[in-house]
Amino acid sequence: MKEKIKQMLIDVVGDKNFTDHQIDMISYSYDASEHRHRPICGLRVETTQQISEILKIANKERIPVTPRGAGTGLSGMAVPIKGGIVLDLSRMNKIVEISIQDRLAIVQPGVVYAELENALSPHGFFFPPDPASGKVSTLGGNVATNAGGLKGAKYGTTRDYVLGLQVVLPDGRVMRTGSKAMKSVSGFDLTRLFVGSEGTLGVVTEIILKINPRPPATSTALATFDRLDDAGRVVSQIMFTGIIPSALEILGRHTIQAINQNTDLNLPEVDAMILAETNGYTAEETDFQMKKVISVFQKNNPREIKLAKTEEEARGLWMARKSAYGVLARIKTHFVLEDVTVPMANISDLLKGIETIADKYHLQIATFGHAGDGNLHPQILYDGYDAEEVARVEAAISDLFHLAIDLDGTLTGEHGIGISKARYMPLEHDPVALQMMRTLKKTFDPNQILNPGKMAL
Repeated sequence: MKEKIKQMLIDVVGDKNFTDHQIDMISYSYDASEHRHRPICGLRVETTQQISEILKIANKERIPVTPRGAGTGLSGMAVPIKGGIVLDLSRMNKIVEISIQDRLAIVQPGVVYAELENALSPHGFFFPPDPASGKVSTLGGNVATNAGGLKGAKYGTTRDYVLGLQVVLPDGRVMRTGSKAMKSVSGFDLTRLFVGSEGTLGVVTEIILKINPRPPATSTALATFDRLDDAGRVVSQIMFTGIIPSALEILGRHTIQAINQNTDLNLPEVDAMILAETNGYTAEETDFQMKKVISVFQKNNPREIKLAKTEEEARGLWMARKSAYGVLARIKTHFVLEDVTVPMANISDLLKGIETIADKYHLQIATFGHAGDGNLHPQILYDGYDAEEVARVEAAISDLFHLAIDLDGTLTGEHGIGISKARYMPLEHDPVALQMMRTLKKTFDPNQILNPGKMAL
């Protein structure tokens, strides 16, 4: 980077908030994916005005800019694959307003999901998307990927709760979208355009979020099945009951075996385990819902059904599901965690297909995920230092994406496209749709400076 440009950036953020030290460039070179690339420098920003000035400079000088929150993304979204500037938003971490009467919260992008939850809890409210990385992931990143999580079956994803945004465009202009109102059909829905755009169209600096009252009563049950077909039918049949569980999670055989090998949980080694949670405003309401769920379990040849009678027992039932990612990540030197999503009626076909792919390529693929919205996480465990095995992993990933699309699904339910899935976008999107996406990118960012190399744009 030219000294003149470097000094211009320092003038914007100050000496202490500019870095080009090698150790910092290494830290900014990766996220939770397998991708790596170092930037030229990192800027720690604190205001919308600073971001505006930085983007004006970058746009004029054609310098790539990659926005970054906590770096927990699994698709390479925050990896500066074209070098340039990393824009570190973690210091923009203020909860600007909580308005219970309006059912909304206004936050900066660096606020960690769990911090907002802690702030809402005394009011009896919560922000429903509940990503698994919520203890560390930032709300800006949640917006960028349209993050979802354990509660997606009932409550949907981040997109369903973003009412408005403040965004800095690539040329430095500042724009507001949406409003504080619960309903608005005024003009094009630019808010939704930015949610899930992975930082390719603008840098979000303020977020207006809809919040919900937290149901005080919950009920939790777990069922195990010796056949995938039975487990798959359970998911579809629960939806026919008229009950929408607040969570409906599934663990496959390889995940269960891995948990048993690395913990003392001693789970039954079945083809599938389904964990269901219902919630409501009275115990009677919640129990009524759970009885319907259990009746579906009972009709589909379960080996065992457990209903939690206390909060402690409920935590015990959840332990296996919540330990899956961490346990699996320790088994081999490398892993790829995918998040293909299919219609719920096709979940058993997806599970069977994943097992076929694992056998075909002689790989360990452990699957778990959100059965309630068809979003599964096949986690491929492998030795990243073995070139032959790496090649088999890449072939398996290709087969996995083809399988999901053949089952009327999508490449990603919540992790985003980033770098990891960019070359597979034509599988899901026809040439006209891809061209429209690229036209939108060019309209917002004609110089291609903002998070370039992502989403096949």
